[in-house]
Amino acid sequence: MQIHISSDSTPIYQQIVDQIRFRIVSGVLNAGDELPTIRGLAETLCVNPNTVARAYRELEHEGLVEKRRTTGTFVSEAVSQQTMAQRRRLIAPHLDKLLILSRQLGLDLDELIVQLRKQDAKLSRSENQS
Repeated sequence: MQIHISSDSTPIYQQIVDQIRFRIVSGVLNAGDELPTIRGLAETLCVNPNTVARAYRELEHEGLVEKRRTTGTFVSEAVSQQTMAQRRRLIAPHLDKLLILSRQLGLDLDELIVQLRKQDAKLSRSENQS
């Protein structure tokens, strides 16, 4: 599992949580997939194992992963029921930014929706060509 740790002000455990959460919610990681061991991920990322353990606890608290004694940490089987609500929660801050920016630029909601549809069509065409 490739996780990028940046040197911004976000705590490292939170960066790990955010990236694993995104992979689960977006469907890159599926129910039953095994996460790397705490020690293994800590060595890969060159961080303290307690940092990875804290990230895994956070994900477990959110119900995204579950620990299985002696076998490891796995994406929760119940995650597929949660993902749509979590997808909405993940995109909400981006929508807020887009709405604020469009208001600052003087675009009303109808104009923004038209622009979103045009951009969506453009992206769909480029995805179909590749």
